Formats: sequence, structure tokens, C-alpha cells
Amino acid sequence: MTSKARTIATDGAANRLRFLALTHGKPLWEAIQHVEPVRRRLNAALIDKAIREMPPRPEPLSTMAPYTSWDSLTDRTYAGRHLPPSVPSPGLPAPERAAALFARGESMIPCPRSTVLFAYFAQWFTDGFLRGDSSTPRDPRRSTSNHHIDLNNLYGLDGAATAALRAFEGGLLKSQQIDGAEFPPYLCEDGRIRPEFSPLSVIRFEALTQEQRATLFALGSDRGNGQIGFTMLTVLFLREHNRIARLMADRHPRWDDERLFQTTRNVLIVLLIKLVVEEYINHITPYHFRFSLTPGLTTALSGVPWQRENWASVEFNLVYRWHSLIPSTLAVGGSDVPLVRTLFAGPLLVKAGLGTAFEEASSQRAGRIGLFNTDPVLLPVDLSSIADSRVLGLASYNSYRKHCSFPPVRRFEQISGDPRVRQALGELYRSVDDVDLYVGLFAEEPGSPEAILPPLLTKIIAIDAFSQALTNPLLAPRVFTAQTFSPLGMEIIETTRSLSDVLNRNIPEEQGSRFVSMTRKDRL
Repeated sequence: MTSKARTIATDGAANRLRFLALTHGKPLWEAIQHVEPVRRRLNAALIDKAIREMPPRPEPLSTMAPYTSWDSLTDRTYAGRHLPPSVPSPGLPAPERAAALFARGESMIPCPRSTVLFAYFAQWFTDGFLRGDSSTPRDPRRSTSNHHIDLNNLYGLDGAATAALRAFEGGLLKSQQIDGAEFPPYLCEDGRIRPEFSPLSVIRFEALTQEQRATLFALGSDRGNGQIGFTMLTVLFLREHNRIARLMADRHPRWDDERLFQTTRNVLIVLLIKLVVEEYINHITPYHFRFSLTPGLTTALSGVPWQRENWASVEFNLVYRWHSLIPSTLAVGGSDVPLVRTLFAGPLLVKAGLGTAFEEASSQRAGRIGLFNTDPVLLPVDLSSIADSRVLGLASYNSYRKHCSFPPVRRFEQISGDPRVRQALGELYRSVDDVDLYVGLFAEEPGSPEAILPPLLTKIIAIDAFSQALTNPLLAPRVFTAQTFSPLGMEIIETTRSLSDVLNRNIPEEQGSRFVSMTRKDRL
């Protein structure tokens, strides 16, 4: 079966026609977007249509229990869930066998359009609100998330962490100068976390050497030091916070530290959401229409049924396991560094320089999201993802297709036209109705050669990403104003278009501008 026949047979007429309309007729789409009133209405309508593909929050169930209770509707230390738990089919392959489908061969399968910066940003951004249990033993039902896009990667999960990171002067965050460049302060002294940073933590801290501990930065997220991509993005947003705070202090000399800090924080959170919508989501979709975030958007979408309080779902957490994006070696500071050496590697970033690190990530091709493409270092995460989905009783791949308005598939060939994928699925599962959600999401073939994600994965991402971002309280019509952000803050939000804008105004120690892009230069 050809790829074209597969997508027509499995997507359903409405889904396929919408996809074809948005990925064809580029001159028409460009003309439409030059008519501002039409562009604004179409922007709101397409976003609303995408989110309505699944029933809106609140979900009747969470991972607390298989029935609805007041606690299950209000206790957000549990994850939400889109479908009720189901009893796994007998004869499912062991999680170890299913996880083996993700293993990379001798070489990485490249992504058609994405750079490593896209991989870094996706993981860093979602880590802020897709957070599992951190206790021992770990409970896959529980969540440590605030369920908001709140930049806790930078500011910490709670008030105590935020206070530990603040300078309490001029609205600034604590920082240090290393060879003329701004970085966060170091977390440890003599191998122990400094008392001033006691509310902060680092994953796998006990397993780190004294040498590694000495170079840990004081960051809001316990994973912020875990991989160089996490660290470089947090450092960038630290610099942007302090840059904006200094501008605010010059513009408003009578404001105290608290107001300067809180206003700057407001600006930076919305700035992140804008980058998510206008750069990140637009990179993911192969559409000719470009989504945008404007103050009028939230007014146009007020009163829609999905305008509910955020609550990240367990399914949303699973669909973001994009480890196949990460190459086995990463370009850092002019060298190809094995993936494992980019873990807890703050000194690599300091030596390379922030601008160079971003440019190198923007110049290196990412892997294709899918089976047979995960580096061995990251395979344990695929294994735990499948094991957790079984413990939580997540419904099958076909069940989620129906929930997301796709027709169920009837043959393995409808999942993918790749003979290797079809054969592997046929050897592991008795029928397509048995395929695990996690496996099916990544086995499914993209809808076109230009698409980064398969159709079901794209739809779940679009629904949850838009509904999580656009329900942020800072975007409410009465809040998204100059009174909240100041005229200067509104100007910064309105004129910032990309990560490139943010990076290139925050590397005064480096000469010239840097190329920064989630999309490969030859595909721009």
C-alpha cells in the first residue's frame, strides 16, 4: 500500500481534506494572511477547530481512580486522563520487547525539517508542565506539575524556590559573570548545595561526582542541569529576564524590586507562550497558514467550551517522548560530543559560549520522530513509558484514534507503509486493536513527506498544546493589557518574533549575530 493510499484510507475524509487544504495552495494562503482582519478571524477559527477535536476539560477522570469523585476532579497532584482505564489485552508483548522497537540502528534516520534546537526546545519547554512523580518509589499516577506554562524552568516550582533565585534588587535574578558572560550562580560549595539554594534540587544529585557538583548552576528546575539543551535555554531566559528588568527599572524609577520582578516575570511568561505559538507550533505543522498570538486572539476565543483551568493529562505527557530527535553525537563548541557527555555538562556551555551553542544546535539536523531511531542512552525512557502506560491501563492506539475523530485502523499496513514497521508490529501484536498507544503513536506514518509528526500525534499535540497555552491567566482579555505588562512590556511582546530575536540581544560578549532556527536553513 502506498503512503498516499494509506493516509486517505485511515485519516477519514474530513481530516484528510483539511490537511490537504492547509498544505496546498501556498499563494492563496499568503494572500489571505496579508488581509489582517481575515487573518485574525481565520487564526482564531483554526485554533478553536483544532482544540474541539476532543472533548474539553474538565476530564471526568484522573489517574487517582477509575471513577469520578470530588477529589479526582480537584486534586491536581494526579494527572488528568482523556480515556478511562482499560484492561490490557492478554498476550501483549513484554514492555522490553515493545521498547526494542525504538532502538536506533547504526545511523540516525534524519528529520526532514528540524534542527537539534527544535529537539532542545521541545524537551525544555514541556518539562515545565509535564512533570511526573519525583518520590521513591515513583508513582506513575502522580504529578509534580503546576499544570501551567509558568517558566518554572527559570523561576522554580514554588515561592521558596523563586525566592532563592532572586537577587531582591532591581527585579533581577541572581547571576554571575564568567569571562564577561552572564550565567546563573553555582549551586554547590564543597560538594553540597549552598544554604541559600536549599529549596532547589538536582536529579541524580547523589550519583554526581564532586567535580560535576562544582559546576552545577542554580536553576529553577531539578532537570535544568541534566542536559546541555536544558541549560542553554534556561541561561538564555535568565539573561532576558535581567535585561528586561533593567529596562523596566530605567523606565519606572519609582517601582520597587517586587513590582519590577513580577512585571518582568509576566512579560517573560507571555513571551515564551508567543514563541511556542508563532515559532514552535508553526514549525511542527506543515501548513501554509501561520498561527499567531495577539491580544485580540483571547478576546475572540472567550466563551469557548475549552476555556477551563489547565490540567496536564497523562496522555499529553506520553506523546512528548521525542527522544528519537536527539542525535547520538551533538555539535558543541566545534566538536562532536557523544550524547552521554552532554549530560550535566555546564562547563561545555561556558567554554563554547551561549551564541555558539545555539548556532551549532540550529545547524545540526535532528532525528526523525518514530520507531528505530532512539539512541541507546535514552531507550530506558521508552521502556518506562510503555511500562507506565500498562500500569495506568491506558487504552489502545485504536481507542485513541476514535477519541480523536480518526477512523480505527483495520490492518497493520494502515499504520505505516514501511515494510519494516509493518513486520515488526505483526510479530509483536496479534491484531491492530492490541497495539499500545505509545507504540502506535510513533509507528504511524506522517501524513506527508514534509510532516514532522504522524497524524494522531499531531492532533493530540495540537489539542493539548493550544488549550494549555491559550488558557493561561495572563492571556485573559482583562489581563493581557499594558496595566499588567507595562507599555514597555507590551512592546517587547509585540516585537519579539523568534528565539533568534531573544538570543541575539543577549550575547553582548560575542561578536556579530548568530543563526538561530528550529527549521533547517535549507528549508526556510
